[in-house]
Amino acid sequence: MAERLIQRALTTVLLLNLALLPVRNSHGAEPKPERNRLEVAIAATGPLYLPIILANEAGYFSKRGVTINISILSATASAQALLSGQVDIYQGGTATIHANVAGSDLIYIASSVDRSTLVLFGQKGLTTFDNLGGKSVATTSVGAFGEIAMRKSARERGMEIGKDIKLLYHKGPADALSTFLMGNADGLIVTPPQTEMARGKGFPVIIDYFEKGLKIIGPGTGVARSFMQKNPNTLKIFLMGYLDGVKRCLDDPAYARKILAQSSKITDAKLLDESYQEGVKVWNKDMTVDPEPIKLVLEQSTVPKASGLDPKRFYDNSLIREVNRDYASKLFPGEVR
Repeated sequence: MAERLIQRALTTVLLLNLALLPVRNSHGAEPKPERNRLEVAIAATGPLYLPIILANEAGYFSKRGVTINISILSATASAQALLSGQVDIYQGGTATIHANVAGSDLIYIASSVDRSTLVLFGQKGLTTFDNLGGKSVATTSVGAFGEIAMRKSARERGMEIGKDIKLLYHKGPADALSTFLMGNADGLIVTPPQTEMARGKGFPVIIDYFEKGLKIIGPGTGVARSFMQKNPNTLKIFLMGYLDGVKRCLDDPAYARKILAQSSKITDAKLLDESYQEGVKVWNKDMTVDPEPIKLVLEQSTVPKASGLDPKRFYDNSLIREVNRDYASKLFPGEVR
């Protein structure tokens, strides 16, 4: 009886371990990479970037022959690094669009997140968007998610950013939160885990953009179009490894929380769980780029005639469609085709 119970337990453990392993490409051998190293820039740490950090830590890229070096760069610096060739992939937000508008041929090849987790907070006593009239709001980089969302919300209320509300720009979410906590900004618009930190301190939520259904690509996989044309297999391997990271994040919450704690320096168990759940609700399994979020960014751009540009010039779904067909559809059966 004891031997049977032990055998059953071992079988269960084996099945669980197999469930966490990446699936093989049923269409044959996996792509052979054109290069064995990729320089990848991310805009921040936190739950939105957890799949790529976890995938790298778990060896999902290296097992396919590609070493990934991840660095954290601001949106502006990442776009410049992409253009100069110092960075091969920018896993970030709207900087890819802004650079393209300015004349550079940077494009998205996948959209790992396109449902906004931005939250707009006010100092205690400021509970409506109108309360921010004549006041300041801390955000991240110029042209990033926070500015796009603020411009949209202001226009919907007949207000104007720069005239009715002043934006205070920062290198990243942590810096924006710090300014807000010190009382040097009347509002704050950021993403997790800083959103959970602000909630935990009791600051009133003015707008939860996830609840409003705002869609902005970020992070998305941005590359130079010429790089994609020269290295399609390497990029497919990157996308496959990333999807392995998504699956592991979902299937193995304990490991995912461990990596999130390490990468984001979160020590509070409650905050860690809340941040993890923020990621769970927005990680895309089908990373096909939707043109509508791109259109939104163009409509809120301060660049003349940007709103009239065709969103199709900003993305190429050819690689992710192949990855969906050959890999993601097996990784997430019934959810990706």
